[in-house]
Amino acid sequence: MTQVTTELVNLTIDGIAVSVPPGTLVIRAAEQVGIQIPRFCDHPLLAPAGACRQCLVEVAMPGPDGSMRQMQGPPGRMKPQASCTLVVSEGMEVRTQLTSEAIDKAQQGVMEQLLINHPLDCPVCDKGGECPLQNQAMSNGRGESRFSAQGGIKRTYPKPINISAQVLLDRERCILCARCTRFSNEIAGDPFIALIERGALQQVGIYEREPFQSYFAGNTIQICPVGALTSADYRFRSRPFDLVSVPGVAEHDACGSAIRIDHRRGRVVRRLSGNDPEVNEEWITDKDRFGFHYARQDDRLTYPQVRDEETGELRPASWPEAFTVAARGLAAAGGSAVLTGGRLTAEDAYAYAKFARVSLGTHDIDFRARPHSTEEADFLASEVVLTSHEDGGVTYADFDKASVVVLAGLEPEDEAGTIFLRLRKAVRKAGTRVVSVAPFTSRGLAKLEGHLVRTAPGEEAQALRALADDGQVALDGGGVILVGERLAATPGALTAAVELSRITGARLAWVPRRAGDRGAVEAGCLPTLLPGGRPVADAGARVDVATAWGIDSLPAEIGRDGDGILAALAAGELGGLVVGGVDPDDTADPALFREALAAARFVVQLELRATDVTEHADVVFPVAPVTDKAGTFVTWDGRPRSFDRVFVNPGSLPDLRVLAGIAEELDAPLGFRTVEEVRSEMSSLGPWDGPRPVLGPAPVAAPAEPVAGELRLATWKQLVDLGSMQDGEVHYRAAGRRPVARLSAADLDRILGTADPAAAEVLVTGDRGSVTLPVAVADLPEGVVWLPARSLGRGVLADVASPGSRVTVKGADR
Repeated sequence: MTQVTTELVNLTIDGIAVSVPPGTLVIRAAEQVGIQIPRFCDHPLLAPAGACRQCLVEVAMPGPDGSMRQMQGPPGRMKPQASCTLVVSEGMEVRTQLTSEAIDKAQQGVMEQLLINHPLDCPVCDKGGECPLQNQAMSNGRGESRFSAQGGIKRTYPKPINISAQVLLDRERCILCARCTRFSNEIAGDPFIALIERGALQQVGIYEREPFQSYFAGNTIQICPVGALTSADYRFRSRPFDLVSVPGVAEHDACGSAIRIDHRRGRVVRRLSGNDPEVNEEWITDKDRFGFHYARQDDRLTYPQVRDEETGELRPASWPEAFTVAARGLAAAGGSAVLTGGRLTAEDAYAYAKFARVSLGTHDIDFRARPHSTEEADFLASEVVLTSHEDGGVTYADFDKASVVVLAGLEPEDEAGTIFLRLRKAVRKAGTRVVSVAPFTSRGLAKLEGHLVRTAPGEEAQALRALADDGQVALDGGGVILVGERLAATPGALTAAVELSRITGARLAWVPRRAGDRGAVEAGCLPTLLPGGRPVADAGARVDVATAWGIDSLPAEIGRDGDGILAALAAGELGGLVVGGVDPDDTADPALFREALAAARFVVQLELRATDVTEHADVVFPVAPVTDKAGTFVTWDGRPRSFDRVFVNPGSLPDLRVLAGIAEELDAPLGFRTVEEVRSEMSSLGPWDGPRPVLGPAPVAAPAEPVAGELRLATWKQLVDLGSMQDGEVHYRAAGRRPVARLSAADLDRILGTADPAAAEVLVTGDRGSVTLPVAVADLPEGVVWLPARSLGRGVLADVASPGSRVTVKGADR
């Protein structure tokens, strides 16, 4: 193992002594003593480039006789050095623009050159007011230029040009710092942009046949030090000094990325990445950056509605009336249940969990409005709840220390973008090896230079068990296993992942797709778990919670999970349903979900926008999006990420306030009305300190025998898809990857009579319908077809079949 030295390098900068670790760049050492050296190409998370030359300094080194000598030049002559590429040395003396007239003059000369052809269109440039070039031209430039372009006319280009659907390029503003191209190549692994041409003609270009197609393209806009790269969504919308900035937390996945929300006149106009070295560093996905328009669509719910008994139509109602009608209907329904989605904050999830037990008297509650299993609930109770980054759980930083990271049922680039970027960093800088148990080598896995354990749907359990003895993978105590929620669809797979962890010593972590899922586990939105990880089956845990809540007792019988709730509603065993943030087309069986809604005697919906549930709801409550309430998301590694309210919107309330209003009308009050009160109660209740369930062995289903003419269906959601929380941003949606059906070359040849997918389309038919898609060849096992889950129609679950099902595939024109 490499020895890490603790010795420091001693140098002086502008006469100030500083000691820094070996390998530190001079520009970083200067920052440690409060000296700001101007720069453009330098970025702490990118490799040094020395492209702009703005960070010049004067450097002297001790000679053999102890005298100081200028670097790379004869005595008495100074050759300026780029401090962003120069590593510190013992005894080095550095002079910046603050103490060296020559360096100050050199920096002014570089700035003068950068401005020769720059358009100086600051009044109309999106970067104006927050532009490093603008700022440093004032602080480190001349008052006027001695140069003029040929004929007095500056270089111009047609503008803007789309290097992607959402990133626009004004080439004459570019100062060739190469930040954008370096980010794309080093960080995201999407080298679709590059500096082309030479000399004065050098410019940012894109591949002739490939657009700048990246899930992280928006980061290039943010780190551009001038206004060369702009957002199609934000361009000409506002000036920086007109904006109010508020820190926030991204709500689209379980990564908990720090963001900055910029708003003006009551509207969010843009979102930027926040700086959080422990989580997302300075990068976010384009979904986190651009996906905020959903909260102001025309179908946004802005007032309560109740269904009129005479007309059967929804009509506006006051909040008190809606609370009363909801309570009366649930009380008369003959047993009610609760289903929630993944948009909930931890505080809202806690309110749903308490509402189900205290106000409805049931454990029939589940946050997993998606394919799930009893095995998954047991896994969450035994292996996930109460584990966090603070008590030895897996964290982002562990990727850099891990010898191997195994991905099972998880495609990080599509499902957890920050994890993908941190894994890519670990691969590049720490030599971490990524192994994916998946049907084919995805684009993300290829960018991670990962090893594929090719696995057909339904065979994940066997593949995971085989990894324990796989010498090629060499998973050991220094490894990490990341399992996604999709693994719940394969019987025995989660159990096999736990066994693999115990055998090898590798640490295990669960990565859900949605922001609210981990918090919902901790809050008790499961039929088997109470808040704080308390098992429903444990009498002591039930007494503990009942005492804290001030009620006599809790039901001893474990509740129904999501599938059981729907089946009971459809069969008439339950009459009432409270639904919060559930999209029917994301459920395991969308047809059954709609059947259950139609059969329910009373439905209460808490939602941001009108959905298919609204058509069946008897009472509809508008609830607040993340901008209109405070809350907490719990990340996949158990890290609480709190945020404050941005807007005060009287047209909607947090879910917890709505539930409190209904509960009071049911004469079973929750004891809180505000986020602060919920947080206080959650804190006082605390985590369970009793015995936790142990995940027992689970039966592993034998792979189904091949059926002639049928293939097994593999599917997952792509990052950019038709999800409702991505509505309203046309430029962002246009940057999504084209939906295709992926087949092995052998299957394609058998089905179409050719292994060439050019211009070919296939018809994929399951037990729920058919879709027609272009085809692409992938290294899939024979007998498997992969489809994007929510990229066309109502989605694969609604329009084709459930994951792992048998489907038929044939040419679309046959």
